[in-house]
Amino acid sequence: MKINKILNIIIAVSSLLLVSCEESLNILPITDKSANNFYSNEGEIESAIVGVYGKLQSSSLYGLDLIGVGEISGEDSFEEIAANDGGRFGQLDDFSTNAGNDLVGDIWRESYEAILRINTVLNRIEAINYDDNSLKKTRIGEMQFVRALIYFNLVRLYGGVPLVIQETTNPFDFFGQGRNSASEIYIQIELDLDAAIQNLPLTKTSGRPAKGAAQALLGDVHLTLGNFSEALINLGNVVNSSVYQLATSTDQIFGVANEGNSEVIFEVQFASGINGNSEGSPAASQFRPSGTTANAKGHNLPSTAFVNSFEAGDTRLNDYVDVNTIINPFYHSNKYEVSTTGPNDSGSDYFVIRYSDVLLKYAEALNETDQTSNAISELNKIRNRATLPNTSATTKEEVRDAIRNERRYELIGEGHRWFDLKRYGNAISTMNSFFSTNNLNVVIDETNLILPIPQSQIDTDPSISQNPGY
Repeated sequence: MKINKILNIIIAVSSLLLVSCEESLNILPITDKSANNFYSNEGEIESAIVGVYGKLQSSSLYGLDLIGVGEISGEDSFEEIAANDGGRFGQLDDFSTNAGNDLVGDIWRESYEAILRINTVLNRIEAINYDDNSLKKTRIGEMQFVRALIYFNLVRLYGGVPLVIQETTNPFDFFGQGRNSASEIYIQIELDLDAAIQNLPLTKTSGRPAKGAAQALLGDVHLTLGNFSEALINLGNVVNSSVYQLATSTDQIFGVANEGNSEVIFEVQFASGINGNSEGSPAASQFRPSGTTANAKGHNLPSTAFVNSFEAGDTRLNDYVDVNTIINPFYHSNKYEVSTTGPNDSGSDYFVIRYSDVLLKYAEALNETDQTSNAISELNKIRNRATLPNTSATTKEEVRDAIRNERRYELIGEGHRWFDLKRYGNAISTMNSFFSTNNLNVVIDETNLILPIPQSQIDTDPSISQNPGY
């Protein structure tokens, strides 16, 4: 597609990417001319927006890596073979990740490439005439939401990062600025989400965020920052909107046949057998035990101890998890469906935000604001859907533990566990206890709570400092 070719030229010379001065100087005039001439009408802007969503499909983002980094770092899933893929996931498992790890650099690069595309759209769209001004407003809201989502991932993974919210045509414009603080990143995230909430419609279109997605993400941000009252307002807006609802049973959520169900708030879409098998996801095959399917890598496998801890009668045990007993006695997630069209071509969408996640976070916010009885009611909706009885927890402390524990079973394999532990403030104690119990010679501290800044990025722009401990 023409749009992809032009965006690739822009990306090649953007700030925060690894290119030589000579390459940048040679390409820059072509970039300016092409971009200025291209974004001239609604159709071209719409194509650019599709390019933003396409970037989210990257294996370095929601195609694979963001899921893995959010799950393998916790105690409930593991890496079958530490050396697979050069240790990109194996290092997460034992907290030996270094600044040269490909995963660290790939998430950073792909995130900023997506931000570049978004900034270009937001800079150009105001001057473009749309046949339907309400659609134009919606598209602006979509881009604000996605930019907030990407920065939310970046700040939780790396801490403070460079904040770029303007279109980049000269790769040297942002060199030398260093890293913005985490608080500055969170301020921008909130600004983008506040604006997105005003711009987005209430009803959802498949593959695109609506108002509820922005409210849910803002609620997550406030929860992460410990602002429980603000989180309660935004999460409550989603719950009380009547737009989303839990799927009737746990076997009606995942798999290609169930895509677009009432529980999906925002998803990154994948499709198998399309465009030369280029629109699928590698997660399904790579999240399978080695030797069980083509290109199986044994990434993000639920541990036996975790699987054995499911309550009797919990339907999620069979609907969310499966076991291979032929080659390796390892479990794997059932949430990603292997395709017959190719090993990296799964058609399973990735659910970035789904209603059960929001409902449990809403329960968390209720409990932390001393509305424990209401929190219990929301928690029981998740348990009852899994055919489990109401929780026996009654006190605020017991309910807090019950909600946290429920999230483990409801969201296993989806990339939430590590971020949950960090939000709870018990990531270090939980992981050190896990390593000690399993006789593993690993001890982590505060420096392990965030990833290193990619060494290649520091080499390119020395004003960007490395995180302590790396």
